[in-house]
Amino acid sequence: MEVRALCIRLLMIIAVLLCSHSQKADAVSLHIYPNRLQFFEYDAVTFYCEGVDYCEVMHKVKGKIKTCPKTNKRTPTGSSCTITNVYRDDSGEYWQETKGVIRSNSINISVTAGSVILEIPAVPVMEGETVTLGCRNKTTSFNFTTDFYKDGLHISTNSTQNMTIHRVSKSDEGYYKCSISGAGESPETW
Repeated sequence: MEVRALCIRLLMIIAVLLCSHSQKADAVSLHIYPNRLQFFEYDAVTFYCEGVDYCEVMHKVKGKIKTCPKTNKRTPTGSSCTITNVYRDDSGEYWQETKGVIRSNSINISVTAGSVILEIPAVPVMEGETVTLGCRNKTTSFNFTTDFYKDGLHISTNSTQNMTIHRVSKSDEGYYKCSISGAGESPETW
């Protein structure tokens, strides 16, 4: 009986610790606009810090850590950093930090000089949700046939430039890319 009471008490303590940890992690978060992981060179990208009065957006590229190359601005819900023209060297991991060294989630973006990108949400997708992947051609916006690949294997051909995955599950994890005949293919993204 005492062992059972001790086990229940330990489980309660673990539950409380996990809840308080997730609340702290959720309190500080980094968002990106537009909400995707791949960008063409010269696109504009804005990172938003939420949950703190002010933060620095940090960037890791080629093993070096530096602050966002543009001015951080305060917003009503935190702060933001806009890069008006991204270049290939801007690819890499971004996160936010405050003076108290609170670190947020990280977002890995990829900037390509190519003409095709895969539009996949930067925010994590939860099991059971629906996600739409888009294939975007930099030079033309009219309808064309798009092929989608997962882990190097062809999974879909579409004339709408989009592919929807309903009720996402663990088995949908992998590296995705798309290809447009005559225009090229996007980089792979997890």
